Amino acid sequence: MSTDDTSRFVRLKVDLVLEVSDAEALTGAALHRVTEDDAMPAEERAHAEAAVQEDEAEALAYLVDPFDLVGEVPGAELVQASWSSEQVDYDPDSPDWDLDEDDDGGEDELG
Repeated sequence: MSTDDTSRFVRLKVDLVLEVSDAEALTGAALHRVTEDDAMPAEERAHAEAAVQEDEAEALAYLVDPFDLVGEVPGAELVQASWSSEQVDYDPDSPDWDLDEDDDGGEDELG
C-alpha cells in the first residue's frame, strides 16, 4: 500500500497514571499557570482558580498539555486534542489496570 492510499492522520492514545506526592506544589503550579494566562477571561479565571484548589485532578488538567508531548515531533503537527483527568483508586497488581487491554494493534486512524 502506498503512502497516498493511507490516511495522513494518526490517533495517538496515551493512558497515564500519576501519583501526586506534593499536592501543595501541584496546586501552586496550576494556580501560577492560571494566573499567567492573559487570554483567560476574569470569570473563567475565578472558576479555574477554585477548581484547581479543590481537586488535584483539575490542577493536573491545567498543567498537562498534549501539545507539549508532541510539539517538537518532526514531520507531525497536532490537529486536535482532548484530555481529561480524574482521581482513581490505583492498584498496580490489579488486572483492571492492564494498560494493554484496549490495545487493538496500535493502528488507529482518524477520519
